[in-house]
Amino acid sequence: MLCYSRSMLADSYIVPECAIGPGSFGGLMALYESNYIKLRMLVGEMGPAGQRHLSRTPDDFDLYLSVESCSRYTHVLRLTYFFPESGEVIADPDLLIRVYLDARMAEVAGWAAHHRHPVLGGLARRFRRELDLRWSNNMMLSKWLDYLHLARHSFVDRSGPPTCAVAAAGAGEANLS
Repeated sequence: MLCYSRSMLADSYIVPECAIGPGSFGGLMALYESNYIKLRMLVGEMGPAGQRHLSRTPDDFDLYLSVESCSRYTHVLRLTYFFPESGEVIADPDLLIRVYLDARMAEVAGWAAHHRHPVLGGLARRFRRELDLRWSNNMMLSKWLDYLHLARHSFVDRSGPPTCAVAAAGAGEANLS
């Protein structure tokens, strides 16, 4: 069992084992690792599918997290804000995030078709190639996670002891380690 304090987890510790560059497959894998670390710092331990969580901070809108599905090595999470608009509630950005527990990676698995902000809408329509689309979506997730940390969002109970990350072989159904 390995135990990490929150301050020790940083995406700057990722050492790529190949030459990477923007738009490359190797770079995308490093971005997935970075997103995992940032998401893990935000989310902490997650329970079974169907759980919903709320993060409130005076510096930002309410942030909603739901555990969409869980398996031994994969969780699917939805992270979003909700905005009232024209008599209905719009989720934006509405990201579906697939978390690979064994590989310690997180990727954008889906993104809502409707976007309130024109820049997000432009990003969603800008790329045709799969690699470019994945880069764009995961860079957006990375930047948003950075913003959420600065806005002091958290789904982690900071009053308890640091969360321990269990080796992948021992990761249970309800762990996001």
